[in-house]
Amino acid sequence: MEAALVLEDGRIFKGEPFGYLGYTEGEVVFSTSMTGYQEMCTDPSYYGQILCLTYPLVGNYGISEAFDQSVRPWIAGLVVRQHCDHPSHWSSQGTIDSYLKRHGIPGISGVDTRALTRHIRSHGTMRGVLVSDMSQYSLEELLDKAQRALTPDDLPSVDTVSLGKRYEYKTDVAGKRIVVIDCGLKHNILKSLAKYPVEIIVVPYSATAEDILELSPDGVLTSPGPGDPENAEAPVRAVKAVLDNEVPFFGICLGHQILGLAIGATTSKLKFGHRGANHPVKELATGQVHITSQNHGYQVDADSIPAHEGWRVSHVSLNDGSVEGMLHVTRPAFSVQYHPEGSPGPDENEYLFSNFLSMVETYSRRQS
Repeated sequence: MEAALVLEDGRIFKGEPFGYLGYTEGEVVFSTSMTGYQEMCTDPSYYGQILCLTYPLVGNYGISEAFDQSVRPWIAGLVVRQHCDHPSHWSSQGTIDSYLKRHGIPGISGVDTRALTRHIRSHGTMRGVLVSDMSQYSLEELLDKAQRALTPDDLPSVDTVSLGKRYEYKTDVAGKRIVVIDCGLKHNILKSLAKYPVEIIVVPYSATAEDILELSPDGVLTSPGPGDPENAEAPVRAVKAVLDNEVPFFGICLGHQILGLAIGATTSKLKFGHRGANHPVKELATGQVHITSQNHGYQVDADSIPAHEGWRVSHVSLNDGSVEGMLHVTRPAFSVQYHPEGSPGPDENEYLFSNFLSMVETYSRRQS
C-alpha cells in the first residue's frame, strides 16, 4: 500500500501509511519544532491542517495523556520523515501510530519533509489531500480533490474547537477574577494563570460582552485559535466592549489578532505562517530578543494599527519584521502573537502572565 500527499498545484509526495488508514484533506503547513509532536497534534490552532514536521524522527518518546493540550487531537493529518514504533520513555503510554489510529487521523511517513517544507516556503501554504492507498484514486481525481479541499478558513473553526460552555478552572484561592475567552484554549494557558492567586472563569468564544461584563472581571484574556480572525466576529465585538469598559486585557495569538480587529486594524494572511518553537522576537522597549513558540497563519498589519489612538507595536519578528505584539500607551491592554505558555517550546516568555496580573493589580488599586 502506497500513501500520498497531493497538493493543489499538482506536487505529489509518496510514502508509507501509518495511523488511521483513510482519506483526509486540509491546509498543508509545516512546523520546525524539534519536540512536542503530541502538544502540536492537540493544539486547536492546527484544526483543519495537514501538519508536516521538519524534525526527521517523530514518536521516539511515545505518547502520554499528560502532554495533551486539549480534549483531543485537531490536526487533519500528519506528515513525517520517519515515525518510531518502539518509543523509549518512562511515561510513554503508546505509539504515535496507535494514537493517530485511535483518533481517526491518517499519517504518512517516508516523505522528504525537507523538500515539502522548501516547496511550501517557496509557494505558500496550500490545499491538499492525504490518502493511505493512492491506488484507490486516479491522479486526476486526487488533484481535483486537493484543489477543492476545505481549509480552516472555509470551516467554522473557532466554533468547532471552543468547548462551548462556561466553567470555573480554579476556585480554591481568593484573588482577582480573570475571564478567559475560549477560542481554542490550550491547557497550559490555564496552568500558567493558575500559578498566581486568581479565580479563573472560562467562557466560550460566542460569549457576548454582557456575558463577560456581568461576571465583573478584573481582567480578560483571549486565547489562541484557528482560522481567519475575520471570521471570529463574536469575540471581536466582546473585546471591543471590554476595552471600552477599560477592563485589563491580554490577547494571545488569535487573541492578538482579535484585539487588532477590535481597535480598527486589519489582518492579512502570511505566505507560509509561523509555526515552530524557535522564532526570535524583539521587544522594542528593551531591545531584548526572546525565543518564542508560534503557530499562526495571519498577522496584524503594522500600518493599520491606530497610533493616533495610543496603540503601538511592542514586539516584532526578527525573521520577517511582522507584528508580534501590541500595547496601549495609557490603557491596560496588550497582546502577543506568540504562545507564552510555551507548550511545546521555551517557557522564558511566561513572564507575560506575570505582567498581565501586575497590570490587573495596578489598575484595580487605581480604581479603588
